[in-house]
Formats: sequence, structure tokens, C-alpha cells
Amino acid sequence: MEKVKVVIYARVSTAGQDYDRQLVELQQYADRMNYIVIKTFSEKISGAKKVEERHAMTELLNYVEVNEVDKVLIYECSRLSRRAVDFLSIIEIFNEKKISLYIHQNGLETLLPNGEINPIATLVLGILAQFNSMERSLIRSRMESGYNNYRNNGGVVGRKIGYRKTNEQMKNEYSEEIRLLKKGYSLRNIAKITKTSVNTLRKLNALTNIY
Repeated sequence: MEKVKVVIYARVSTAGQDYDRQLVELQQYADRMNYIVIKTFSEKISGAKKVEERHAMTELLNYVEVNEVDKVLIYECSRLSRRAVDFLSIIEIFNEKKISLYIHQNGLETLLPNGEINPIATLVLGILAQFNSMERSLIRSRMESGYNNYRNNGGVVGRKIGYRKTNEQMKNEYSEEIRLLKKGYSLRNIAKITKTSVNTLRKLNALTNIY
């Protein structure tokens, strides 16, 4: 009997976090199930970012287009995306290709053993996607409320007067923008994708001596 071919996807939101635990637990699960892990994708980027802004996720979607994959393993659903629309659209892509998404924390799979869509998983994941999206909005609302309260009490939010980021800080903070610049994307298109101002992109362009 041919073994099940799977890929693993792991994500954390910031550079200070580590996705090793996700990778280890998903690999251990694959070993227990006697699956073959044919590819692993991982990245450090906010789950609130759009799919096209996430390098590893884009690579994963391109990979399943041209390779035979039976399942995609993730640790929990917010690792896939905190944007409900992206979360559900990615699952739809997998469903069309008969690729089952396995969510380790919930023990759920989007497809049944016969390849049909799992209605229970569809219901639960739809609710979880909306919950994650609401949680993100709540966090942003709390942050904004905190900033407003700080300002109202005389605090100043933002960079100190005279503060200037080092070249290394710029490269670390805008790594995705630099990657797109190196690929030859126009400043206007990169600005649309990343929401970074054209002026900042010009500085990055000069900084990295791309052109």
C-alpha cells in the first residue's frame, strides 16, 4: 500500500518566537501515522498578513499545484491564517485538489478517508476562523484604546525626535519588501501588496543598491 504523502506548515508571528515545537510535534504525528513528509514550510510573519505577503505560504500553495500531496499538517488553525477569508479560501484550494488539511490541536481533518469533505470539520473550522478573526480585531481594539489613553494622559506614541533606524534594522523590518524589490516588482505594486509607503520603498531601494 502506497504511503500517504504530507507536507508540514508552521508559523509564528514574530522573529522572537520559535516554531520548532510545531515542527517537532507534527513530525512525530506523521511518524506515528506512518506518513511520508515530503516537504516542510515555516515562516515568521503575522497571520494577519495576506497570503501574497507570506513567502512560505505562497511557496506551499505553488508546491501543491505541481506535486502530489495527500495532506497538509498544521499545529492549529490560526497558524494557517488569522484572516477568515484567507483561511477559508486556502481550505477551498486544498479541497479542490483533494488534499486534506489536518489541524493537530483539534484532531480535525477537512476530508474524510473516502476523499469527501468532512461536514463536521467544515462547521467547526468555519466557527474557529471567525473566532480568530474576532480575536485579532479585539486585540487591535485594545491596543488602540491603550494608545489613546496613553496620549490623553500626555504620553507620546511613535519614534523619538531625531531617532533614525540603522540599515540593519531597516533590512530586518522590511525583509519582505526587499525580497520583492529584488524580484523586480515595481514600487507601486509592492506598496499595494505590503502597505508600505513608496517613500520608504525608495529608501530601501537605495539602501540595498538593487538598481
